[in-house]
Amino acid sequence: MDEIVSRIAETLSGTVRVPGDKSVSHRALMFGALAAGETRIVGLLEGEDVLATAAAMRALGSHVERRDNGDWHVRGCGLGALAEPDDILDMGNSGTAARLLMGLLATHPITTTMTGDASLRSRPMERVLTPLRQFGAHFDGAAGGRLPLTVSGASQPIPIEYQPPVASAQVKSAVLLAGLNTPGETTVIEPVATRDHTERMLIQFGAEVTTEVLEGGGRRITIVGEPELTAGDVAVPADISSAAFPMVAALLVPGSRLRLNGVGLNPLRAGLPETLRDMGAHIDEENIRGGDGEPIADLAVTAGALRGIEVPAERAPSMIDEYPILAVAAACAEGTTVMRGLAELRVKESDRLAAMAKGLAACGVDLEEGEDYLIVHGVGTPPKGGATIDSGLDHRIAMAFLVLGMFSREPITVTGAETINTSFPGFVGMMNGLGAHLAPA
Repeated sequence: MDEIVSRIAETLSGTVRVPGDKSVSHRALMFGALAAGETRIVGLLEGEDVLATAAAMRALGSHVERRDNGDWHVRGCGLGALAEPDDILDMGNSGTAARLLMGLLATHPITTTMTGDASLRSRPMERVLTPLRQFGAHFDGAAGGRLPLTVSGASQPIPIEYQPPVASAQVKSAVLLAGLNTPGETTVIEPVATRDHTERMLIQFGAEVTTEVLEGGGRRITIVGEPELTAGDVAVPADISSAAFPMVAALLVPGSRLRLNGVGLNPLRAGLPETLRDMGAHIDEENIRGGDGEPIADLAVTAGALRGIEVPAERAPSMIDEYPILAVAAACAEGTTVMRGLAELRVKESDRLAAMAKGLAACGVDLEEGEDYLIVHGVGTPPKGGATIDSGLDHRIAMAFLVLGMFSREPITVTGAETINTSFPGFVGMMNGLGAHLAPA
């Protein structure tokens, strides 16, 4: 396993663009594979998770290639025309890719087996399989609906109306993608609005998707099945979830000034900058513009003291992937930060709630952990640090503690750091170029 040591940084400064948005990248490859014609993707994240999706779409009959200029081109096989793969699809570490692909496969009359690494094979899939069975699909897998899993798609799928029991963009997206190749209208009713990358991009590709905002903030999303998807160009914004790490690092390390270019600020994904501003952070949005269905801006970040706050629980869906790095910011803030509504963190690449609580405690941070909450008592000065953190092969846990090491009094060592390549290839080099001190143990 790779081990990286993070030592205190003096100042972080510079202008960078973090890799492309992982959620948008997965969807661009999948929808391009279903569209008529050739889709050109600019700024695709070339992390291991997205490369697994590219390989899967090739295996299902699409032509996917990277050109020398860095653009990706996908020649689609057409909706309803996915081919039965010759081999098992290995989705690596990507829960997003696996769950969305289950939705696509559920209404194509082919049989496909999917697997993944040890982390992905341990993650629950039943929440996705439950609605997909209603379309007529069949699944055979490990206990609890875990991977390896064989998907037998419905030959005559039936449209459904489904209300997920938990707020999950992946469940919503899987149902909508199953509805793509199903005659009639498929509807998802979500009590809490979740990230809407799927809806935005489906409309860009020519699908008929309508969204009704419900009383209380929920949404009713309906897709009309069997559309003619049309290829086009997709510009992938920089990933707000990846930008979160240099952003928080620049807020914590005294004297730092950082500019993050072209960051996607989808309103249902931008909970972290909003929360950090509530804590007193200096984060300015500049050069605001519209991307291909996604709002984009450059973020100017200036170091400064943070204060503890109570984060509104209803904000959790808009920043669920950012809670590990928010917990680091809370550990360095003055006062108590209360984070609730975090049960979803327990079924990510690792039990992120437990991993953050254990790691922060090892670094000398006073905290309280509950089934769905984390309360961090910051004192406004650098934590002790000095711990060795097992990332649990979770890229966000690894990067969060490497950021903490840039501010803590003693170095922090992270094991299993190779998993960072799933979402942020080049993280160590980029951060060192800004002034961090990250090095192999």
